[in-house]
Amino acid sequence: MNTIKSIKNAIVCLALLPRFLMAAFMFWLLDFLCIRRRVFLRMQQREGDAIDPPLRMSDSNRLFSLESLKAVWHGHKLDFLKAAHLGHAAPNTEVVHLEDRRRGHILDYAKEKRPLVLNFGSCT
Repeated sequence: MNTIKSIKNAIVCLALLPRFLMAAFMFWLLDFLCIRRRVFLRMQQREGDAIDPPLRMSDSNRLFSLESLKAVWHGHKLDFLKAAHLGHAAPNTEVVHLEDRRRGHILDYAKEKRPLVLNFGSCT
């Protein structure tokens, strides 16, 4: 069973890799353009003043960081593995009836020729 799960994870990783690399490249490109713009703005403001230290960028305001890349990978993985897809049939997930705690499925509440409306309210 673990072998099948490992193979499935490897296939998912291979399928997600191109999307992830494209997102990582876009983050790097945005960081590069923002840093380049700031350097040129500083150079224009200084106008040849050699006393100022060189411009340094902190890691806290960068897109191309390990934390952001982890978040992008996780987001791509969740999107890839979701049960609902645009244009396909809705997933018939299990729900719990609040009054008597009995279990059922969402589509059990659907009636013919009537749309099923799901209202997700706030729990706070």
